[in-house]
Amino acid sequence: MPARDASVSLHRLVREALAGLPPSHASALAVAYSGGRDSTVLLHVLREIAPPLPVRAIHVHHNLHRQAERWADLCARQCAAWNIPLELLRVDARPPRGESPEAWARHARYEALRAALREGEALLTAHHQRDQAETLLLQLVRGSGPAGLAAMPRLARLGAHPHLRPLIDVPASLIAEYAGERRLAWAEDPSNAEVRYDRNFLRHRVLAVVEERWPRAATTVARAAAWQAEAAELLSALARSDLAAAAGATPHRLRLDALAALPVSRRHNLLRGWLKGLGLAPPTAAQLREVDRALAARHDGASCVCWRGVELRRFRDELIAMHPLPIFTPARPVSWRPGGEALRLPAGSLAASRCLGEGLAQSALAGRRISLRYRAGGETLRLRAGGPARPLKLLLQEWRIPPWLRDRLPLLYVEHALAAVADRAIAAEFRAAPGAEGWVLQWTWDAAHVPP
Repeated sequence: MPARDASVSLHRLVREALAGLPPSHASALAVAYSGGRDSTVLLHVLREIAPPLPVRAIHVHHNLHRQAERWADLCARQCAAWNIPLELLRVDARPPRGESPEAWARHARYEALRAALREGEALLTAHHQRDQAETLLLQLVRGSGPAGLAAMPRLARLGAHPHLRPLIDVPASLIAEYAGERRLAWAEDPSNAEVRYDRNFLRHRVLAVVEERWPRAATTVARAAAWQAEAAELLSALARSDLAAAAGATPHRLRLDALAALPVSRRHNLLRGWLKGLGLAPPTAAQLREVDRALAARHDGASCVCWRGVELRRFRDELIAMHPLPIFTPARPVSWRPGGEALRLPAGSLAASRCLGEGLAQSALAGRRISLRYRAGGETLRLRAGGPARPLKLLLQEWRIPPWLRDRLPLLYVEHALAAVADRAIAAEFRAAPGAEGWVLQWTWDAAHVPP
C-alpha cells in the first residue's frame, strides 16, 4: 500500500471502530499512551480525525526501567505539542516472588488505568493485528479453550468502562507506514527484544520464523482468533440457555437433576459459564472431572471440589458454588453463662435472652457448670419427655444443615449432659416448663459460613 494511503486507511478504520462504542456508556475517550509507536499512532489519528468526544491520554509509569522517566517526559512533550491532556500514573509493577513479571506488570497497568478512568470514559488501547496473533499463539501453548483462543476482543469491559481496541484488525505494517509518513517520534522499549519473556519469545523466535514461510501468517492467525470468538459466543449462549434450565434457589446454586441430564461437554460448558458469571475462577479440565465424580457420589458430605478461591459443594438436590470456608479448628470446651454480651466462637456468635416458659430452664442451669463444645461423634438428644434419644447425626440431617457446617455448630453441655444444639433444639430434661424462667439461645453464623 502506498504510504500516502496509510493515513486514509487508518482514519477510516478508527472512525469505524469508534462508531461501535455504546453511546450510552461513552462520553469521552482515554488513550493508554505508553510513548511507543503504536499508541503514538493511535493518539495522532484521534487528533487528526477530531472525534466528537473529548480525548485525553494516560501514561502508566511502571518504575521498572531506568529510561521510564525519559519515556514519561516524551509523552508529556508530545501531548503538550498536540494539545492533548495527559495524566501520569506511577505504579510499582515489581512482581512478588513467584509471579510472572509480564502478568504482574499487565495487572498493575490495567488496575491503574481502571482506577483513573472517569465516569463515562472509554479506554482505548493500541493493540493491533500482530498483537492478536501473538496472543492466540500464547493461549494455544497454554492449552486454552475457545474463549482464550478468541484472544483480545475489539470491544470489552474494564470495570464499568468500555475498553476499545480500534487497531485490532490493523496490520503492524500499516501502523509503521503511518508513523513514517507523518514522521512521528516515539520511544523504543529495549525490553521488547528480551526473549526471556513469553510474548517476546513468540514474537521473535516463533512468529517471525513462521512469517518467513507464510508472510500473511499474522493476518490468518488473527482471523482464526475471530473464528474462535464466534465459537466462544455460541458456547456462551448455550451456557446461558442451559443455566436458565438448571438454575437453583439462588444464583450460586444449580439443580443436580438438570446437570445430570446434560451431556458431559454441555455440563462442563455450563459450569464454566456459570462460574464466570459469578466472578469465580474457572476450573481446569481435571477439576471438571472431579466435579463429575462428586456429582455421582452417593453422599453430600465428601462432595467438595476446591481450587483457588472456589469451593463447589453438593447438598441435597443442588450444587453450590462458594468461596472457601475459613479453616476451622475445634476449640477446647468453653465455659459460658447465659446473659451479657454474645459469645464469639470460631464460626459465629451465641447469645441468650431471658423469657418465660421457653428455652433452657434457669432452674436446670443454676449452680451447674455450662460449657460449649463441638461434635465428637455418637451424641444423642431426647427431644420429648419419655421419647427416645435421637442420634444427633440424624437430627442434623433432618434440619437440613449442610454437612460442612455440622461440625462447626456449638453444642451446649450442662455438666456432662448435652442440653442444646445451638438454637436448633433443647433436650427435654432441660426445657423450661410453662411460666418458668428460661433462656432462649440465638446462634448467628459468620457471613463466611452462610451458603450463598
